[in-house]
Amino acid sequence: MTTLRYLQGYPDHLQEQVRAALAAGHLGRWLTERYPERHDVQSDKALYAYTMALKQSHLRNAPGIDKVLYDARLDVVKNALGLHTAISRVHGGRLKAKKEIRIASVFREAPAAFLETIVVHELAHLKELGHNKAFYQLCEHMQPDYHQREFDLRVYLTWRQLAPAAVATASTDSDKA
Repeated sequence: MTTLRYLQGYPDHLQEQVRAALAAGHLGRWLTERYPERHDVQSDKALYAYTMALKQSHLRNAPGIDKVLYDARLDVVKNALGLHTAISRVHGGRLKAKKEIRIASVFREAPAAFLETIVVHELAHLKELGHNKAFYQLCEHMQPDYHQREFDLRVYLTWRQLAPAAVATASTDSDKA
């Protein structure tokens, strides 16, 4: 039985459905039919603007963000898809905190809905540091179908991990279209 790294916290019957779709070769097609839209957020500058627009529409009173960028090392080094950090530095006699959001570079090629899900998740950490009930309520406020998209995102990451040849084929096919 294949271990589904991104779906370990989900019930066995859901994991079995994903395994069956993966074995039958249907998972990639299902994902591309369900999430056909790609995004144009390719640069760090565009990612910052995208994140700030989401923050402005949902979290106006949250602390500011100093930097938002894609991080190629994030998935490998931190075993994370997004990271919210506050770096404190001494400026003169004062302590200044710089808030950063780093998004795994795998999301440059991901469907638009998945990029939005990761950004919403990291923005929610501006108000709630832990993954508690209030945190997930805030995520649902910003993205009403957050839980379904998070599950689908985990299915997408599973597909990318376990079917690398299928991913290359799907990206080549979408380039030809």
